[in-house]
Amino acid sequence: VHMPTMARLAERGIGYNRFHTTAMCSPTRAALLTGRNHHHVGYGQIAEFASDFDGYIGEIPKETATIPQVLAEYGYNTAAFGKWHNTPITNLTPAGPFDQHPTGLGFRHFYGFIAGETSQYEPRLWENTNPIEPPATAEEGYHLSEDMADKAVKYIRANQTLTPEKPLFIWFTPGAVHGPHHGPKEWADKYKGQFDQGWEVLREETFKRQKEMGWIPDTAELTPIDPTMQKWEEIPEAQRAFQTRLMEVYAGFLEHTDVQYGKVVDELEAQGLLENTLIFYIGSDNGASAEGMNGTISELLAQNSVHTTIEEHIEVLEREYGGLDALGGPLVDSMYHHGWAWAGDTPYKSTKLVAAHFGGTRTPLVVHWPKGVSADDTPRDQFHHVIDIAPTIYEILGIDPPVLYNGVRQDKLDGSSMLYS
Repeated sequence: VHMPTMARLAERGIGYNRFHTTAMCSPTRAALLTGRNHHHVGYGQIAEFASDFDGYIGEIPKETATIPQVLAEYGYNTAAFGKWHNTPITNLTPAGPFDQHPTGLGFRHFYGFIAGETSQYEPRLWENTNPIEPPATAEEGYHLSEDMADKAVKYIRANQTLTPEKPLFIWFTPGAVHGPHHGPKEWADKYKGQFDQGWEVLREETFKRQKEMGWIPDTAELTPIDPTMQKWEEIPEAQRAFQTRLMEVYAGFLEHTDVQYGKVVDELEAQGLLENTLIFYIGSDNGASAEGMNGTISELLAQNSVHTTIEEHIEVLEREYGGLDALGGPLVDSMYHHGWAWAGDTPYKSTKLVAAHFGGTRTPLVVHWPKGVSADDTPRDQFHHVIDIAPTIYEILGIDPPVLYNGVRQDKLDGSSMLYS
């Protein structure tokens, strides 16, 4: 899958091949924002599954100030764009409380959605603490990832116009490529036929490329398919076009998303900011997702264990939506087969949601900061985690994590700075 922005940043920066997340979105994001382990900050699960058990309350404690809260005290303008899955659903009312919203946790501006996922064509959006409607419709060419990039670009321009003396902290976190896989058809079409060989062969091809790139050691071994998984040879011939199109949609969706990142990078460059902007490009907040189970045009059916057959999905697709070209569009909420997710986690076992294996937790990281880090194509193989981002930023800026924040004594960070690497 072509990812021009990640490649561009990697060529002028450095990559990490032993960087880790928590295998799930809310916990990873809470850990990254605070520099503390996810159970330490109440996010042992996603926000909707909060409980009274320690480590699972679904609220970031006052004792663990976030990166934007700390940086705002040092004069930074702070903004978040995209997915936000760290507010209790009981707080999503006109009356609040708003302390667990993005603007209550250090971001001066927020534009995105407050949930695990949303439609890319008809998103349920928020601006700061207000629910709003999208500025256009799918029929008018609207796509959330593009909208996010446009808003981030405008924010950078406004900051440079109105407060050029203030540095920026931007949290740019698309809902893509989380399900549903909503990518424009022309992007999916770029990958027609590229995955006809099936997921086992794709995995072998990926493994070979990883070694050629030096991304994994020559001595690495490819893990076998799990006996619970469906093999490509078990997919009936009549269903293969459906399954490969789901992967083509995902691939196009991923490239489309990466290109939106590029718009933000281009604006930083146009404003003369890129050379001294520290960028952490984290490839995902977990491993590739097998939540589509056997492939689906309605991912919530799969996630809620509603029994359907692939024949039914294909039949509805043909009868109601005009066939395979509807995949990736606004009429369906598709997710690919678990085999494609497994291939996406090459060379490891397992996928998103499974923290027992690196397939769920190990994800690429690129760091780009021309003024401070010389380009090097040798992957950094130190074992690091999202909790290490905050202490890295603080060390670079010469900031000691606060002992008190808003009068509340702060817990120590759990992470370690990556600056030495």
